[in-house]
Amino acid sequence: YLGKQLYDIKKDPDREAKREVESIVAKVSKLIILPIDEEPTIATVTDHSAHKAQPFFTKAQVGDKVLIYTKAKKAILYNPAENMVVEVGPITDQAGQGSL
Repeated sequence: YLGKQLYDIKKDPDREAKREVESIVAKVSKLIILPIDEEPTIATVTDHSAHKAQPFFTKAQVGDKVLIYTKAKKAILYNPAENMVVEVGPITDQAGQGSL
């Protein structure tokens, strides 16, 4: 069984990442209405002190997930340990003015 899983991961290395995205989106979608026309990019907070100056990350904790919806221009900070949405905010491109 484990050999097959290892084979499957080597065959499709993005499979586990896709599963994680699907799992997180499924959990967050029970807490807030999510954009349906795109799949988010997901980042994990590894050092909250690096972003503490940004209001969006004020309540962030290590291990929190950030769902980034570029078309919807929305970011969602999710705490998987508490299963709660901590913050929601707008995003802009590098040339624009925004909170992220």
